[in-house]
Amino acid sequence: MKTTSILMSTAIGTLLAFSAVTAQGGAHEGAGAATEKCYGVAKAGENSCAANGHSCQGQAKTDKDPNEWKKVAQGECAKMGGSTTAPKPAA
Repeated sequence: MKTTSILMSTAIGTLLAFSAVTAQGGAHEGAGAATEKCYGVAKAGENSCAANGHSCQGQAKTDKDPNEWKKVAQGECAKMGGSTTAPKPAA
């Protein structure tokens, strides 16, 4: 009986851990699909990663800030009105 309880606890723990990873998008995000950074299309709070003076995704303060980027499918950036190159820093 004790072995059965241990096995069930392990199985449930594994399932919960896997669920947490997939809920964050880490396990399957972009698997096999070509993507590119697209500058100037992210809405406030929807940028993909660190940029523009902050260190994490979801911290863009304004919509379509040219210094913020979002990961999009290859070829979609131009259709969205963005740029695949980072803006040049102000001199």
